[in-house]
Amino acid sequence: MTTQIPEKKKSGGIRDLGKMFGGGQSTGRQFGILGALVVIIIFFEILTGGKTLEPVNLINMVNQNAYVLILAIGMVMVIIAGHIDLSVGSVAAVVGIIVAKSMNDWHVPWPLAILLGLVIGVLIGAWQGWWVAYVGVPAFIVTLAGMLIFRGLNQLIGNANTIPVPDGFTYIGGGFLPDWGPDFGYNNSTLLLGLIIAVVIAYMEIRRRRTQTKMGSEKAPLWVSIFKVVILDAVVIYAAFLFAGGRIGTSFPVSGVILGILVILYSFITRNTIFGRHIYAVGGNWHAAELSGVKIKRINFFVMMNMSVLAALAGMIAVARSISSGPQDGLGWELDAIAAVFIGGAAVSGGIGTVAGSIIGGLVIAVLNNGLQLLGVTSDKVQIIKGLVLLVAVGVDVYSKRTGGRSLIGRFSRKEREAAAVGADQPEVLPTGDSAEASSRSLSH
Repeated sequence: MTTQIPEKKKSGGIRDLGKMFGGGQSTGRQFGILGALVVIIIFFEILTGGKTLEPVNLINMVNQNAYVLILAIGMVMVIIAGHIDLSVGSVAAVVGIIVAKSMNDWHVPWPLAILLGLVIGVLIGAWQGWWVAYVGVPAFIVTLAGMLIFRGLNQLIGNANTIPVPDGFTYIGGGFLPDWGPDFGYNNSTLLLGLIIAVVIAYMEIRRRRTQTKMGSEKAPLWVSIFKVVILDAVVIYAAFLFAGGRIGTSFPVSGVILGILVILYSFITRNTIFGRHIYAVGGNWHAAELSGVKIKRINFFVMMNMSVLAALAGMIAVARSISSGPQDGLGWELDAIAAVFIGGAAVSGGIGTVAGSIIGGLVIAVLNNGLQLLGVTSDKVQIIKGLVLLVAVGVDVYSKRTGGRSLIGRFSRKEREAAAVGADQPEVLPTGDSAEASSRSLSH
């Protein structure tokens, strides 16, 4: 039986601030990686003489990494459920080549070609999900086979050639928000988008406090909410001006808008739906989840199928950005997506992780790649550095679990003693043994 230690009031503000980045079990990890991201940005901004935060560089960074971040959204759900997917790069490549060929050779209109790509992603995901969920083959083996199969199909269908795509299709990967209205020297669509996001952030915080008041639940001090809104809105407005101030004809990329929509959608699914809670339950303890009435096979099938659909979307966005599909598409993408998820705080054993954390992890990789390239570091050294970052991030997580240690933020706030066990603000991981029956009652509500 676990005894919950009451939290001190003085640590509540810090704890609540952590909820901006995922809350609950992974608060400390996400706080740490967010802080690392800020430090890395400042570090490269100084070393590159201010080039890191130049509008042109930021726009290119979003365009170059949107597909990896989209893959990370699906990958975190796979890893939370206790699986791994090695096929995403090959799936993205084969979907990209089929979509390009359908538009170039079969003259399929590009909107229908996008729909075709998503359908292919569903079929591939259903195929792999069936093997994992209903046949019982480990996801590692299924997706390893998929990596080989779909890479071969990419080479076979494309005949190792590059296939161009029409201009209309390129908009989803290389397009920008349109400009309109009076000329202030900034892209008005990007400024409006930033303003809308800032207003939504303030509204959501107000709504959250009102809901807590109605339900009689504990609220953080008002200064915490004000601090959160001011900091987040300041970052959003500053970023909006940076993206809006790029060279004429550019603004915030359309691929970034697609990514933002997916982040909001999947964050809601994982944090606010029964289905999302069941994904965490399966990854935390599949046996207890099954005893609690969770449909394990359905969950496993969905997360694998969903991953392939997002891989298909990522592949089409990458093809649209490069204006053609080729035999080298998708190489190594699965490694970047997996690295982003683990750097972002997901647990190797499953059951822990968030969409927001994976995006932060992906941004760490993106800034590292971009900053090292600006400094003229060769690609081989970049790979070495990325590997070391991944190894350290996962090593710290494993060591912390083994020793029962606290995160860096936990040491400063002196409160993260029970966060991993209680998981107050993140979907709970089901306990084992005699507590399975209690878990059943919890999940049924």
